[in-house]
Amino acid sequence: MDKLITMVTQMLEGSEITLEIFFVTLVLALPLGIFVALGRISAPKIISRLLEVYIWIMRGTPLMLQLLFIYFALPMIGIKLPDIAAALLAFTLNYAAYFAEIFRAGIQSVPRGQYEAAKTLGMTYPQTMRRIILPQVIRMVLPPLSNETINLVKDTSLIYILAMNDLLRVARSIVQREFDMTPFVIAGIFYLAMTAVLTWIFKRLEVRYGRYAK
Repeated sequence: MDKLITMVTQMLEGSEITLEIFFVTLVLALPLGIFVALGRISAPKIISRLLEVYIWIMRGTPLMLQLLFIYFALPMIGIKLPDIAAALLAFTLNYAAYFAEIFRAGIQSVPRGQYEAAKTLGMTYPQTMRRIILPQVIRMVLPPLSNETINLVKDTSLIYILAMNDLLRVARSIVQREFDMTPFVIAGIFYLAMTAVLTWIFKRLEVRYGRYAK
């Protein structure tokens, strides 16, 4: 029993890094994704094209490759980032691209008549977005946002390759030391618990926004 408690304690310490990567990425990537989506829709053509290329690169290459590039390639040109900063930069850029496409699809699904009605009422474009379009978009994109957020929880395990003591790395080190597979089971339970909490939160949000839409 004492051995199990020790394992859980050590893995809880590792989960701090996992949760930090998750929450900070979410806080940074969501607003960045919205701005990129708006830029693709309403920015000058050259900026829209550049954002399209950015999204294409981020979605078309593995997140692990992006992590390795930022961690190992940037120092070659004089940009040396701490481990946690390198991981956050890679995760934020990657997930912002996915969020941007989700928000873009949501914005473009709103009928054009609503833009015209807002313009008739004297609203500016930012006011139209903030008061009319984005509230509807949030309701529509909650399911795909839920899926991507759950994927983010699981993808945090990739920081293992940067030798950071996240949940999975701690579990593996205990397995190698103790020759016991229990830490992998505990890690699985931790990830399942985190995804269960997120699933519950998003279901509550869908119910709330669904009620307002009726």
